[in-house]
Amino acid sequence: MGEISLQEAMQQFLQKSKLKSGIQAMQIEDAWEKIMGKTVAKYTEKIKIINHTLFIHTNVAPLKQELRFQKEIIISRVNEALGEKVIKEIVIN
Repeated sequence: MGEISLQEAMQQFLQKSKLKSGIQAMQIEDAWEKIMGKTVAKYTEKIKIINHTLFIHTNVAPLKQELRFQKEIIISRVNEALGEKVIKEIVIN
């Protein structure tokens, strides 16, 4: 029987379980300020991931517009921060 490290075992478990999306959602909340900067993080009220879609909520109209222009950059940065292609679409409310 082959031996694997604890880290590899955890990664395999997460790949097959439904916990993975919840963990990624927590990771994005923790990393949001690093990814987008303090100002954007300050005015972003909610961030969540559902079915490969990143939902961003803000009440600041100019920020909404700026985030819409930067969708592809945000997708790239978030996926890089999560270490895999998780986000395919962004919805800004």
